[in-house]
Amino acid sequence: MGQLKGVTTRTLEVGYLEQGPSDGPAVLLLHGFPYDVHSYEAVTPLLAARGHRVVVPYLRGHGPTRFLSDATVRSGQQAALGADVLELLDALDLPEAVLAGYDWGGRAACVAAALHPDRVSGLVTVNGYLIQDVAAAARPLPPQLEAGFWYFFYFLTERGRAGLAADPRGVAEVIWRRNSPAWHFDAATLDRTAAAFANPDYVDVVLHSYRHRLGQAPGDPAYDDLERALAERPVISVPTVTLEGEADGNFPVTEGLPDADRFTGPRLHRRVPRAGHNLPQEAPEAFVRAVTDVIELNPQTDPTNAR
Repeated sequence: MGQLKGVTTRTLEVGYLEQGPSDGPAVLLLHGFPYDVHSYEAVTPLLAARGHRVVVPYLRGHGPTRFLSDATVRSGQQAALGADVLELLDALDLPEAVLAGYDWGGRAACVAAALHPDRVSGLVTVNGYLIQDVAAAARPLPPQLEAGFWYFFYFLTERGRAGLAADPRGVAEVIWRRNSPAWHFDAATLDRTAAAFANPDYVDVVLHSYRHRLGQAPGDPAYDDLERALAERPVISVPTVTLEGEADGNFPVTEGLPDADRFTGPRLHRRVPRAGHNLPQEAPEAFVRAVTDVIELNPQTDPTNAR
């Protein structure tokens, strides 16, 4: 997957993997919860072989990524995740990049693309428009969908905090099996990812993410302006490929992509057979194709030019 590196942003010391030519067009691959950079183990070399500079960061609270200050709120809110992406681009001296992700990583990519389209040359997002409507958090979903999100409610409680702290691998395994019922992963695959949960801030960041999205915890005041902008549900104008896994246990495929009207730029949409929620690890070729296709959607992007 490339060499493990580190870079200092305004908020974090970010651990990331990098592969491909340093002057190639940049692609940031952003993982979800409860996963890590290994979601892109097969994707990264395929993109690097096509001449891309591929950067795969550990999100805040995961793996070697650390906060610079003890005083910083261990926030997992969407504005923080999106800001981390933009700060990482700055730290790596990247004027722009293709952003590609799913789950938390897809949300971070959507936030960055919506609020700073000048920094995003293309977007690949699994399950579409992932910017949360926090104001509507009290609106219930159909019971069969709520059941799949059991951990949202578990993490609202101190019992949930204790459970996640005691056995983050076990929590992840239950979520993986529900999210991706057709994905037959082995214990070694889970163990390798679970090592990223040993981060000292993992529990706090995860709990804050779910408590904030359900309106049960305040956000970090540092991101209040960003959250106000996101509350307007801003459109995404950059070239985009949206993906849906046809075997996603929590996000069943529907006739129309939810919130499709939030995408106003060129967009392709694809359903991926037999793929679940962790789509890049389950269907890496389809994910690579989405990244290469989104570059072609942008008439201002010449894949032979750096970044």
